[in-house]
Amino acid sequence: MVRSAIAVLAGIAVLTVASFAIEAAVNPLLLRSFPEALPGPEALSSNSWVRLLTFTYGLMCVAAGGYVAARIAQRAPVKHAAAVGILQSGLTVMAMLSPIGAHASRSVWIATAILSIPAALAGGISYKHTCGLQKAPATPCDRPET
Repeated sequence: MVRSAIAVLAGIAVLTVASFAIEAAVNPLLLRSFPEALPGPEALSSNSWVRLLTFTYGLMCVAAGGYVAARIAQRAPVKHAAAVGILQSGLTVMAMLSPIGAHASRSVWIATAILSIPAALAGGISYKHTCGLQKAPATPCDRPET
């Protein structure tokens, strides 16, 4: 039970840290690279290409969180990845309803919340699949799904 909670929280931590790190690196780069299209930081949230990029790397970070949760949990890896997706969906809805949620449209928030679950599942399934390719005996992958 404790390992399950740690796995899910670690997945959320990984996706959060990765997402903010990418944003911190990419946003200044975009502003310098495209000064005419992106004259200031406020233009980032209104540019459709930037929103698509943000949406894409955000879902990839959720998949990474699902992978990490699956790896730490060892038992029922896909279920733990699903828990990361469900928790992230809830956090996304809470962010949408917060005062700072107005920088994106409701449809973007809802799409992100809905797609967080399959993204996290993809991370868990990826772990389970790559785990099945390992040849070493007595690895965590050898445990049955419960």
